Amino acid sequence: MPTDHVSPRARRWALALIWLIPLLWTVNIVAARQAPGVVSPHILALGRWGIAGAVLAALSWQELRAQQSYVWQHRWRYVALGACGMWICGAWVYLAGESTVGMNISLIYASSPVLIAVGSVLWLGEHFSKRQTLGVVLAMAGVVHVVVKGEWAHLSHVALVPGDLWIVAASLSWAAYALLQKRWPTTLSPTAQLACICWGGVAVLLPFAVWELSLASTPVLTLHAWVLMAITALLPGLAAYWIYGWTQKVLGPSRVAMTLYLGPLYAAVVTWLVLGEPLGWHHLAGGALILSGVGLVMAVQTAHRATIQTEEV
Repeated sequence: MPTDHVSPRARRWALALIWLIPLLWTVNIVAARQAPGVVSPHILALGRWGIAGAVLAALSWQELRAQQSYVWQHRWRYVALGACGMWICGAWVYLAGESTVGMNISLIYASSPVLIAVGSVLWLGEHFSKRQTLGVVLAMAGVVHVVVKGEWAHLSHVALVPGDLWIVAASLSWAAYALLQKRWPTTLSPTAQLACICWGGVAVLLPFAVWELSLASTPVLTLHAWVLMAITALLPGLAAYWIYGWTQKVLGPSRVAMTLYLGPLYAAVVTWLVLGEPLGWHHLAGGALILSGVGLVMAVQTAHRATIQTEEV
């Protein structure tokens, strides 16, 4: 669906739903806090995307049967997308949490929208104005302000550890996931498309999960582990990825990627409410910068679309 030829109603829904994406992904933070000692990274990721893929396949079964030749023809695309979005951006993030701190994860992962924006301009030929660039800078400044707790001198004390390299790879992989979906348009519905990507990810995750099961240190699967798989499958998995895929068809990858900047702000609020972690002034100041930056990009996007519609009329 070309981003210049969608209905105003679809665009309004997309502009509203993108604010929900980072909130859904914060559920993964709470689950990740409970995962160590309960379920290993690749098994958690496999369960998450296996459950999500099964639900999506059930919902789009008739379409997938009708389009089975198309799906088979593009099977390696789905394996590539699954590797980027479900393996590297799934299990590798859990692996990173074993050796790095939250500040490093947030700082490094915050580069994804910048990578997507640059890739959209250079690779996809997407328009990105100076005011939108200013919005990116404001949002990035807000992210840094949140993760360093308002004390920018902390940046000089950031030391790279193996977990940081996992997150660097995940950041690059998420940019690739977003850009490849735009580069490879599909005739499938968002539900069927995500089902295929999920099963591509499951195919990549399976051998690593089997290897983890063979280790003596791997926790035995309990009800708690299955609950974590189900929650991460339904909220930061099914809901967040489906909305992300659909909205970027409507608004473009670089605009939707801006919602990643809201992650630290949403996470601060969720951890305060759910985990009892304190909410400081640095969260409020950083949140103001983040929201201003995202709002600026969205305002320019809306004005650009309105101009196009006026010219078409």
